[in-house]
Parts: sequence; structure tokens; C-alpha cells
Amino acid sequence: MNSTEIKKEMDTKKILLTGAAGFIGYKTAELLLKKGYYVYGIDNLNDYYDVRLKEWRLAQLKKYDNFDFDRIDIEDYPALKKIFARIKKFDVTINLAARAGVRYSIKNPVVYMTTNALGTLNLLELMKEYDVKKMVLASTSSLYAGQQMPFKEDLPVNTPISPYAASKKAAETIAYTYHYLYGIDIIILRYFTVYGPAGRPDMSVFRFIRWIDDNKELILFGDGTQTRDFTYVDDIAEGTVKALDIKGYEIINLGNSTPHSLNELIGLIEKTLNKKARVVKKPFSDVDLKATWADIKKARLMLGWKPVINLEEGIKMTIDWYLENKTWVKDIEIDISK
Repeated sequence: MNSTEIKKEMDTKKILLTGAAGFIGYKTAELLLKKGYYVYGIDNLNDYYDVRLKEWRLAQLKKYDNFDFDRIDIEDYPALKKIFARIKKFDVTINLAARAGVRYSIKNPVVYMTTNALGTLNLLELMKEYDVKKMVLASTSSLYAGQQMPFKEDLPVNTPISPYAASKKAAETIAYTYHYLYGIDIIILRYFTVYGPAGRPDMSVFRFIRWIDDNKELILFGDGTQTRDFTYVDDIAEGTVKALDIKGYEIINLGNSTPHSLNELIGLIEKTLNKKARVVKKPFSDVDLKATWADIKKARLMLGWKPVINLEEGIKMTIDWYLENKTWVKDIEIDISK
């Protein structure tokens, strides 16, 4: 029996997962595949950061017989429609495709809106047409800028301070409209500072590990006292999969609920690598949050979810992956403008 026949025989949900080669998308797809779901992954493999990371993640997923992949942009409505017409039918869309990066969104705001908002609208229109009744949508803690901590889901998030946050707010809003008009279940997950193996090189954890290991200057925006609710990617994937069981329209935080400063993060990496950082401080960006801290009571109640990996454990596993793959990861470009 070939792989296509195996897929036809599987009595399981069919998942459309966008952003499958992305950091969170890859881990979420991997967990779904291990659980026996059929996953149809799409990703445009854009070059916002080095495509070799995305290709490595994708190579891990292609080892599974219950995984298919197409290189497609969610902005491309006709290409998306062909997939919906061919696969009869998806049970759930997990939309993890997005343009990420707060600072870079200031330089190129249009692509953030067209991908994060219009791309989400494309998916919702096709879900309506092909009677797909559930979307799990990735959103962000960046929406909570200026709010009282810990951040709760019922806080008003009507004043986004970056094009990235604004585009995510737009996606949340149009998703609610489709829930209201067409009865599509919409589960919005607001992620908090995700890190882990094969992570994004525009994020602090990847950069700090590389710079400290290479004995290069560590560029730190601000004085390092700013805090983040660092959340290990496997925990995020687990929460994302658990959201498949929720109905209605819900917004749920997924975070570690234990903020740590960037100075603490640097100290953990120094300790694990047994090397000293050469810190160079730069001005703090006005579009970055001074602190993030998730209230996760709703995730505990509705999903039965809580994070299990603390920062020290997560940093060790991330560094272990980095050292195992150092022969090619050492050449990944780090662009501090992103």
C-alpha cells in the first residue's frame, strides 16, 4: 500500500495547516502527525529569514506518510481554492502563516497587512464556501501593549502600536465576523515569546546563543531589564492542538506565565555554554513591549493546558539542538534590523 492509499484509509481529521515550515507551524504539524492526523501543510517559504531553517523543518515533516505539502502563499486565493476543491474536505484550518517581527513591520507595513489580514480573509472565504467549520488562528501578545499585567484575554486591545500588531488585530476582527455570520468556530491563540530548537533568527534566544558561542558582540536593545514570558515551542504546539476541541469564538493566551528579564536569559545562555557575553547596548525601540506576562487561567480551564518546560530546561534543549546542527546553523544570517 502506497502513501496515498494509507492516507485514504486513515479514519481521522484532515487538517489544513498554514505556515507549516514556520517555527510554530513545524512543531504543531509534527505533534498532529504523531497523533495520527492527516496534515496538509502550506507555506510560501519566504526569505524574511534564512530559508535553510524552513527547509530543515520541512524535511522533518516529510518523513511522515500522513503529511502533504504545497508551496503556496495564503495571499494567493486561486491557488488556495484549488486545494480546498481537491481535498474533500478539511475538518479544521490552523492558520499559523504570518509575517512576523515587530520592528520590521514598520519598514514594510503593506506586506504585513496583506498576509496577516487579507490572507486570513482568503482562508475564511474558502472555509465558508467549502463548509469548513473551524479555524484555529495564531495571534500575539503584542496586542496587549500598554495594558495592565498579567495580560488577560478580556482586556481592550484597540490601540496596537506596530503594523504587526495592527495586522493581527485585523485578522482577529475579520475572524469574529465570519463566526457571527456563518457559524464558523474561531479559536484565537495569543502566543507569548515562543522559543526553542530551530527557532527564528530574528528572535533574541537564537541570536544570543549564536553571538555568545561565537564570541561576537551581543546587541541588546535597552538595558536588559525588560521582561518576556518566554514559552517553549513544544508547550505552544500542545496548546494549539488542544484548541481543536473548543467550539464557539474564544481568545486564549498561551504563555509561560513566569516572565524573565533579558539579562536573566543572557545569564542562562552564558552558564549553559560556559562562555561570557560581550554585551553592546542599543536604544530601546518604541514599538517593543517593556514586559509581557500572560494570565493563563482560561487556557487551564478550557484547554486543560499549562506549560511544562521552564526557561532553564528550554534553553538547554535549544542549545543542544544548536550544537548538534552547528555545521550549518553557524552560517544563518542574523539581521538586527528585524
